[in-house]
Amino acid sequence: MDIGVVFGSAGAFKLMNAALNRLAVPAAARRNTWRWKNISTSLIHSMLTGVWAVFCFYQHPEMAEDLISTHSALSHMLVSVSTGYFIHDFMDNVLNQKLSAGWEVLCHHFVVVTCFSIAVLTRQYVGFAVVALLVEINSVFLHGRQLLRMSGRAASSGALCRLNSVLNLGTFVAFRISTLAWMTRWLALNRTRVPLPLYAVGSVGLLAIMVMNAVLFYRLLRSDFLQAGREGTSKEK
Repeated sequence: MDIGVVFGSAGAFKLMNAALNRLAVPAAARRNTWRWKNISTSLIHSMLTGVWAVFCFYQHPEMAEDLISTHSALSHMLVSVSTGYFIHDFMDNVLNQKLSAGWEVLCHHFVVVTCFSIAVLTRQYVGFAVVALLVEINSVFLHGRQLLRMSGRAASSGALCRLNSVLNLGTFVAFRISTLAWMTRWLALNRTRVPLPLYAVGSVGLLAIMVMNAVLFYRLLRSDFLQAGREGTSKEK
């Protein structure tokens, strides 16, 4: 049943990605239709799982007190569905993008699928995986930023882009950096409760994702705020 949900989810996201062919792709994005569809599918996943993760803790608050063995059927379903998405997206990137251009995404997805699969199959650490999915709240604005830029609306929708940039950076700190820092602290404090192999997988995975997110945060800050600020100053002169 667990594996069925995972691969059923992967198939559903594959069909969803294919269905986007029926929607009008903005003229500015037609030179890279695959990427437009890929990011649109990622946005749908982020909207779904971000809200779902928050609801899981609201519906079953006991999970926050025991991230190892306490979870609800809904939270286990969430992790299974999200694992399926990351499998779909991993394969989508492998088949449609050069390794040199997508290696960061592939490394991230490999780590996530490995960790989430452990939670799905053992029914342990499901709560920990649900905490990780709170990051998807930020991904909504991150993917929204990419779609705005690809559609060519970055210049014509200045106010919308600025609002999205502020929300993107704010939720990056609140739901991505803070969440990953909290997960790292939890793993360190619960070292004696986690078997060494799983502790090693979790530690290496968190380290890799934190490094990638630090680089991403710097790029966003430089592109959306530091560079924009310098351009504004130059125009005033």
